[in-house]
Amino acid sequence: MGGEWGLGAALAMEALPPETRGLFSGILQQGYPTGYIIAAIFYYAVIMNLGWRAMFWIGSFPALVVVFMRFFVPESKAWEQTRETRSADHNMFQEVKKIFKDYWLRIIHTILLMAGFGFTSHGTQDLFPTFLKTQLSFSPEEITVTTIIANIGSIIGGTTCGYLSQYLGRRKMVVASMILAGAFLPLIAIPINKPLVTFGSFVVYFFVQGAFGVVPAHLNELSPPAYRGTFPGLTYQLGTLISSSSAQIEALLGEAFPKNGLPNYGLTIAILSACAMVVVIVFMSTGGEMKHVNFIDESEISLEESSEVVETKNVQ
Repeated sequence: MGGEWGLGAALAMEALPPETRGLFSGILQQGYPTGYIIAAIFYYAVIMNLGWRAMFWIGSFPALVVVFMRFFVPESKAWEQTRETRSADHNMFQEVKKIFKDYWLRIIHTILLMAGFGFTSHGTQDLFPTFLKTQLSFSPEEITVTTIIANIGSIIGGTTCGYLSQYLGRRKMVVASMILAGAFLPLIAIPINKPLVTFGSFVVYFFVQGAFGVVPAHLNELSPPAYRGTFPGLTYQLGTLISSSSAQIEALLGEAFPKNGLPNYGLTIAILSACAMVVVIVFMSTGGEMKHVNFIDESEISLEESSEVVETKNVQ
């Protein structure tokens, strides 16, 4: 699954004209909330009758569909040109070693950026159903409806903000989205009533996933030309690895700050997410941006020339 995202995002971004990357970056990334909505519907329909194991059988079907679809998707022109310039005796381990040697600072910066993204996304999502059930006494039906509404916000936000990033810039769009997401966090952290919590989740998810909609395009644009198959997936998944502890952190914080004898998940969701949003804003603001880079022209660069060219590029 981790390998599929990096390679799939690279293939999609390489196959698209530069002026359309923002929009399709947002569409690509919203496969996640689309899957969440479908899973929520199946959960509601299946879990009471067939149990949780049935969800794993159902979840295997989309993976098989992707394998079938992949047979009909050609390689990108950029990849074909890169293959022509790559030496016949190249070694994968040598390439990985070289990318860390030549781009270690960029890799660390991007991993920390993606860790911030991961904590923001998982921080607002992982314990949200538990928060609705335990702290707000939502029924299973209400949890399902709220989850679907929130993820509809994700889909709209990711697509919209991805598109706008093509005109406003990747960094500005992400920073603005994180600020606006943080502004609406109190609607979740300090729940007044169920409709406001549902509305707040829609808006927060809109802007959190709005920022995430920029990620596929941004990571591929930052990637050294000769390592576009490695750099995006590597940094994305290492950032995800760091942020994988978000649910445990929120659970511990919730128990440390109880409310009415129950873990205060709303407060801990807000605390962790707000801190992560600040991290994203800082690292996004201090990083580079290469929105208009042409992948096909870059693909003619050999592995040895790659580091030299990136250093001389005009990074906005």
